[in-house]
Amino acid sequence: QVQLVESGGGLVQPGGSLRLSCAASGSIFSLNVMGWYRQAPGKQRELVATQTGGGSRNYADSVKGRFTISRDNAKKMVYLQMDSLKAEDTAVYYCYAAVRTGLLRNEGNYWGQGTQVTVSS
Repeated sequence: QVQLVESGGGLVQPGGSLRLSCAASGSIFSLNVMGWYRQAPGKQRELVATQTGGGSRNYADSVKGRFTISRDNAKKMVYLQMDSLKAEDTAVYYCYAAVRTGLLRNEGNYWGQGTQVTVSS
């Protein structure tokens, strides 16, 4: 079983910064893509940023130049540095990982429980 645990959410003023962290644990053979999604009130969950095991990054247009995803493969962690935050960034942020587990090393999709980010003055 795989568990993803997020931390770092909270309340911040517009223009401020937050850093989200996510730690993966459990019966993990390998981690493939890891990333972050978010869901604002009344909206569907949307991709924020992802990073492959090889280091390739992908960002939503709305966060390019403001957010930075990174990962530490040895620690099985992924991070999201959020700068120049805007009110429209307010959402629940979810950690995501594609993980190979078990005897057959099948790949499954895993999600954290989410952490609230609120940008308000």
